[in-house]
Amino acid sequence: MSFSSVLNGITDRINGIYTKYNSAIILAGGSSTRIGGHKTKQLMPIMGVPTVVRTVSVFEKCKFIDEIIIVAKGDEMSLYDEWKKRYGWEKVTKIVLGGADRQASVLNGFKSISDKSDFVYIHDGARCLITEEMIRNVGHAACIHGAAIAAQKATDTVKVIDGKKLSTIDRNNVWLAQTPQVFMTEMYRAAAYSAKKDGTVATDDASLVEAIGFEVVPVDCGKENMKITSPCDFAIAEAILKFRESEEKI
Repeated sequence: MSFSSVLNGITDRINGIYTKYNSAIILAGGSSTRIGGHKTKQLMPIMGVPTVVRTVSVFEKCKFIDEIIIVAKGDEMSLYDEWKKRYGWEKVTKIVLGGADRQASVLNGFKSISDKSDFVYIHDGARCLITEEMIRNVGHAACIHGAAIAAQKATDTVKVIDGKKLSTIDRNNVWLAQTPQVFMTEMYRAAAYSAKKDGTVATDDASLVEAIGFEVVPVDCGKENMKITSPCDFAIAEAILKFRESEEKI
């Protein structure tokens, strides 16, 4: 065992990540309209392994994750039972049907988490380059602050258009939201059901939590935590995985 692994373990315990019951919801119910073809992006392989399998397997390996709920398309649900056996997913407790949109799908998954849950980790199945370190770092921040999200600091100049007027904003204040997004379970419960009651629609889970007055902390997970959204992304993801493999051999 390396010194860094020992240090990470000590840090985990100091920050309480192992003392909590952590539930993960993996969203894999997308229709993948931007990908095209007959397979959805979560089923398409990267180096021979389906995209969503890579994602779930990372969460399965995280010692601090206690349960995994997969939210899937109706015609793909049976695949996960097969994969549970093939890939040894012992933490996958339920596979539930997705909703009409992302927000409804998360709520479907949330309804299936354990009553023991302290924190909920919500993650896009198409972000298959997530690492255990990234998940741990976001979890640590959530333990300290109550809510945290993976994000990437903007590196390009950011322009905003208002009508016909173009203006520039300070990119040092701009974060690009990613997943996982991690919240105290009761905090997210309040946010999700408040949104349902009020008819609030948001593009990510942090927006719902922010809407009821809680602060969400960003954790820089860099460019590698990309989401597969277009055909060329598969080639990029494969290149990143091969680069990681070469780094491990050095």
